[in-house]
Amino acid sequence: MATKTQDFTAIFKDMADAFPVDTKAMEEQFKTQTALAEKMSTVALDAAGKSAEQSAKWTQDTIAKLEEMSKAKAEPADYAKAMTDFASATAESAAEHMSAFAEIAKKVQTQTMELVLAAGKDISEDMTAAAKKATTEVTAAAKKATASAK
Repeated sequence: MATKTQDFTAIFKDMADAFPVDTKAMEEQFKTQTALAEKMSTVALDAAGKSAEQSAKWTQDTIAKLEEMSKAKAEPADYAKAMTDFASATAESAAEHMSAFAEIAKKVQTQTMELVLAAGKDISEDMTAAAKKATTEVTAAAKKATASAK
């Protein structure tokens, strides 16, 4: 005597019908996340561009100072003065450029926090709406199941 395997297809179909999935909520969540990713990418790429510009400017400044220092001098003491002037100008330039990099980083940090806070609010609102809808649907499905069981 062979035993017949129970067909679970109908059981799973009934379960799926009783607890419908709200794909609209998932789509909204996906849109929110992709919008955040796009904005974060924009902030990062903008910062990368500004950092590259700052690096290029710093390099050009340094090369200009090196050109001045490398010119032939009339007196040996002038070489020492040129080296001292170069070292002083380079230190001053480094402070200025590092300050500019710090401003870029500060702007990125501010923009990132604004985006994260705004996204958190959007995600929270989406989740609250989805939870309310799911609760309503599950309650209705449970009432329907209870009524049909009687």
